[in-house]
Amino acid sequence: MNLLTVENISKSYGERVLFEDLSFGINKGQKIALIAKNGTGKTSILNIMSGKDAPDSGQVNYRKGIRVSFLDQEPDLNPGLTVEETIFASDNEILSVIHAYEKALENPDDTDAYQKAFEAMERFNAWDFETLYKQILFKLKLDNLNAKVGMLSGGQKKRLALANALINKPDLLVLDEPTNHLDLEMIEWLEAYFTKENMTLFMVTHDRYFLERVCNEILELDEGRLYPYKGSYSYYLEKKEARLEQQAVEHHKSQRLFKKELEWMRRQPKARTTKSKSRIDDFSAIKEKASQRRKEHEVQLEINMERMGSKILELHKISKSYPEKPILDKFDYNFKKGERVGIIGKNGTGKSTFLNILSGNDQPDGGKVVVGDTIKFGYYTQRGIDIKEGQKVIDVIRDFGDFIPLKKGRQISAQQLLERFLFDRKKQYDFVDKLSGGERKRLYLCTVLIQNPNFLILDEPTNDLDIVTLNVLESFLLDFPGCLIVVSHDRYFMDKIVDHLFVFRGNAVIEDFPGNYSDFRAYEDSKTLEERGGKAAEKELKKKDEAPKSQKAKLSYLEQKEYRNLEKEIEKLEKQKIEIQQRFADTSLSGEEIDRLSIKLQETIDTIETKTERWFELSALLEE
Repeated sequence: MNLLTVENISKSYGERVLFEDLSFGINKGQKIALIAKNGTGKTSILNIMSGKDAPDSGQVNYRKGIRVSFLDQEPDLNPGLTVEETIFASDNEILSVIHAYEKALENPDDTDAYQKAFEAMERFNAWDFETLYKQILFKLKLDNLNAKVGMLSGGQKKRLALANALINKPDLLVLDEPTNHLDLEMIEWLEAYFTKENMTLFMVTHDRYFLERVCNEILELDEGRLYPYKGSYSYYLEKKEARLEQQAVEHHKSQRLFKKELEWMRRQPKARTTKSKSRIDDFSAIKEKASQRRKEHEVQLEINMERMGSKILELHKISKSYPEKPILDKFDYNFKKGERVGIIGKNGTGKSTFLNILSGNDQPDGGKVVVGDTIKFGYYTQRGIDIKEGQKVIDVIRDFGDFIPLKKGRQISAQQLLERFLFDRKKQYDFVDKLSGGERKRLYLCTVLIQNPNFLILDEPTNDLDIVTLNVLESFLLDFPGCLIVVSHDRYFMDKIVDHLFVFRGNAVIEDFPGNYSDFRAYEDSKTLEERGGKAAEKELKKKDEAPKSQKAKLSYLEQKEYRNLEKEIEKLEKQKIEIQQRFADTSLSGEEIDRLSIKLQETIDTIETKTERWFELSALLEE
């Protein structure tokens, strides 16, 4: 069933033509991702679809009577409303019924109003919906329903807008960078939610793991034309490479880029958070694998940065806290040459504060930060670039330097650096205030790199960058010989770039994990299984000590039999899952075979989740 049709739309700004005569449709059940370089019209297409902007020509037609929700990159919410009022301001009838019921609960003396509200809940079968909406609010950490929207941070507003969009249960959900401002736990929950729910999605996102697991169709906007690919992100990469091979020789660099990306996807097919047995048994195996990843990289840009001395950066018993919120507690660490550290943790655990202390932009409450004499920091913050009126792109870079020295006396100029980060010669002489949000972030990144630092600190560098730019950045960072610290919610980016992690658990607990994000998730999942197995053993001992009739009162004979078999079934499914994952490493797989494997893998994962949930249900009965 067709939900939306876009017919022959065009858009230009002055002499700059973004696109002409674009047409596509969205059918029920499709989960489509729109991929394009920054500044080529992704946001313009979304604005035209939402009615915020009008095309120069063409039209957008929606199926009559369908409900559509839009999640903007920067949501426009009423600052005078509370979180709860914002949610219930929707035109969703079931939400109105739930709201009336909750108000009736506040006035228990008015029995007529309560009875009326209760009957409405029954009539609309709103009980399950109420559970769903409370679960969404909990997962997105919107527990203070009385907070005013005007007092929320940008990330909280984005999460509120996302909650609103999900709660409304639209026929079509249009999303602009849905994973921005979400921590890794939230992203993985949202990923699982979209995978399970039978929703129709149209999204713009740079999160490649998210694309791979959620979307079943890719729509690429390239040089003003649309190219549809019916399959996952891996399938898109394969077909994109085939298309580029048919084009002229000047696309040689792009061919290599997509070939490398496809090889990486095949080597790292999935990084799930389901309760699975780890393919990694211990820290030493993870450390060895991380080291091997770096050795496999082929250096393309040999940067001749300033020599680093024996002393890099030392942290001696660093402490930092805010009222009722400890961040660091006597944290010790000595950085070594060439370290590549990723920092992960929930929002609010102190990641950005830690970076500010390292760079000298904030001071610890106690302890000492010792910076080596030869260390030159490059700090990419979430704040972005300060725009000066009338300044051109090339002028911004030249304010910081004209070149980066390379080995053997060579160098890369400011113009060449900009070209490497996808600013062609014509674009370099555009005014900065004409750039898109993603292009400004790209330019800001160039200002950090042109200063030729030997210790890079990057705080969420992947936000608002398109996939092509991310590939360029990844290549640059893999060639970078200095120290690197990255905070990012982009799991794919972290997997390619870092060798070990600082895991911020909250309450000043920081763990050093010797591997990338996928290694960490696999290790955590195996730990969960071990803990679960330990609890099962304890219960088994407890069962033997207790009177038989005591347990029988809690579990029937069939339930006891089911409980004993579940552990074996889950273990068997875990092995099956690992076997499927390993098959992705076969580079001779066709696009259809990759799709079939992806479907089979997802079915296996869903079965594991279902059986694990049932295991926990039966465990809870045993504990009562």
